[in-house]
Amino acid sequence: MEISKPEFLQLYYYLLLTRAVEERVTVLYRQGRIAGGVYTSHGMEAISVGYACALQSDDIAAPFHRDMGAFLVRGITPGEIVAQYLGKRTGPTKGKDGNVHLGDLNRGIFAFVSHLADNLPVAVGAALAFKLRGESRVVVTNTGDGGTSRGDFHEALNLASVRKLPVIFFCNNNQYAYSTPLHHQMAIQDVVERAKAYAIPGEIVDGNDVAAIYLMAQSAIQRARAGGGPTFIECKTMRMHGHSEHDSAKYVPRELLEEWKKKDPILKAEQSLKQLGYVDDVELLEVRKRVEKDIEAAVEFAEQSPLPEGPETLEGVYAETLVEVLA
Repeated sequence: MEISKPEFLQLYYYLLLTRAVEERVTVLYRQGRIAGGVYTSHGMEAISVGYACALQSDDIAAPFHRDMGAFLVRGITPGEIVAQYLGKRTGPTKGKDGNVHLGDLNRGIFAFVSHLADNLPVAVGAALAFKLRGESRVVVTNTGDGGTSRGDFHEALNLASVRKLPVIFFCNNNQYAYSTPLHHQMAIQDVVERAKAYAIPGEIVDGNDVAAIYLMAQSAIQRARAGGGPTFIECKTMRMHGHSEHDSAKYVPRELLEEWKKKDPILKAEQSLKQLGYVDDVELLEVRKRVEKDIEAAVEFAEQSPLPEGPETLEGVYAETLVEVLA
């Protein structure tokens, strides 16, 4: 499979946009304007951008907190993202959650909670519904290497395999589960070994190569849509910031970070675009300027957006029928 110039430029734009959104949110956090934590995907943007761009409009993404790119690709705007962090009414949760716990069913995104791998059984449930209804739709979900050590990860893979469901499991193997390095989590060299226990085909991909991830996701999605069942894809990458922005990550060897800086997904994408003859420096600069303009517009939108009124905090918290019964 080859990647066309329009496809690659779209991937590159969302790589830059994801990095820029999270960098601006980090600045707002350090200015004390954001309550709660900030968890970024710095150095790992290629994974969520790659798999989200491979989805069709009626497919479902069940992301986790390192998947900012998926939210953006699926149509949640940078302005909505910044508004979400600022607790504004125009954020996807309308000011009810201060960080990236968001989703939008209308745009095919399941929201998630902090307990990693909890989104995997939800994704499997959606895939089961698609199969029972005979719909040609797939679900892509993701967690970190640490999430694969939880029971809900294994339960999700088992059911998906037994029922041959149209779901693709991604794993951000970013070397650390908070401060625990991979070799203290599991005795195996590759996380993909865990998929073999459930007879699920497994693949390993460079988690910093957005084109490779996109093409592999396309292949797995096509297979799932054709009735071939689930696939597990391990993305080898590195978390370049702490677990969150309040974590200095002093437990990570500096030389390891320096090694991975050279493998930055944006740098890798730019090199590939040039090698393919798709762009020159002028065209790359045009994309960067577009992203800068989009970010400034997003911040302006969020800052001018209103905070929710007091009574609004209860809207959407309980089902309307339950509220009527209680009334």
